[in-house]
Amino acid sequence: MNILHELIRIKSIDPARTGKAIELAAAYLKENGISGEIIENEGYKSYVAVVGKDGKTLILNGHLDVVSGKDPQFEPVEEAGKLIARGSADMKGGCVAMMEALIKLSKMDLPCRLMLQLVPDEETGGKYGTAHLIKKGYVGDFVICTEPTNLNPSIQAKGIVRIDVETLGVSAHGSRPWEGVNAIEKAMENYARIEALPILNEGSDFYERSSVNLALIRGGDIYNRVPDSCTMGIDIRFVPHLDHEEILKEIRRVVDGEVSVVAIEPGVNVQPDNPYVQRLKQSVSRILPGKDVLLAAQHGGSDARFFTGLGIPAVEFGPVGDFWHGDGEYVEIDSVKQLEDILIDFALNFK
Repeated sequence: MNILHELIRIKSIDPARTGKAIELAAAYLKENGISGEIIENEGYKSYVAVVGKDGKTLILNGHLDVVSGKDPQFEPVEEAGKLIARGSADMKGGCVAMMEALIKLSKMDLPCRLMLQLVPDEETGGKYGTAHLIKKGYVGDFVICTEPTNLNPSIQAKGIVRIDVETLGVSAHGSRPWEGVNAIEKAMENYARIEALPILNEGSDFYERSSVNLALIRGGDIYNRVPDSCTMGIDIRFVPHLDHEEILKEIRRVVDGEVSVVAIEPGVNVQPDNPYVQRLKQSVSRILPGKDVLLAAQHGGSDARFFTGLGIPAVEFGPVGDFWHGDGEYVEIDSVKQLEDILIDFALNFK
């Protein structure tokens, strides 16, 4: 676990420091016989290493950047079987499990080509890491992103639609509001219409409905005037079988105002009967015979979406942990080694 402690101590919240984490991981792998390549892209560094033979390609993908935290969170603490620190679960624990698996598998007779990808910017969108690697041709037949999933394969993740909704009103003196039209009140009516849309209330096997978060609101400037404009920033995480164009069409149909698209990201939707998903479940059962292996889904996004957007099945599958992005983030230490063993078993049976 020493390398995990060392990686955690690097406050990898920006490209420069994440680059140092990438370099540390690359040096550790080189010391253990792995020849890889650091790939630079506009100030960001990624790492790729390949072992095995020609044939089907299994990709292990993980990010070494983390969200910001208090300084003490970057000093790992072991307590009651847990490693408590920023990035322990999300996702340096998963990255170390991949690294250790790659080292061991490099000495075995692999039936496949195994590619490790360590990237620098999943937390900020993935444009300079995973998306760039894919553009350069680093693709395969199946992808595991070792995000924390309690050792259950996660086959779905919600997509993202972020919009600004501008609502106009009519200003008036604050003591005579009936003479104007309050843009903030109109905006709240627009929000209620969006939240109630039938398309956003559709569920699936994993999700009760899409989530709608009123994340930002800007309107009014002084107390004694009826506001004549209001802009809402709304973050919609949609159930992955939905079409984002249909969502936008329905929003524009019910909103009294101007809708501007800020961001659109696809969801992840891998079929539960995908043969690689089933084989991954079998690997979990072989390593952890008493575990009830459940298929899962994520509310947040990951770099898996870049692969599934190209038709390459990609799942999140990683260690046991909790409170990522929070003050008490931790990973269960034993689960990191269990993840390593499962990845080894899966790779040895990947064909």
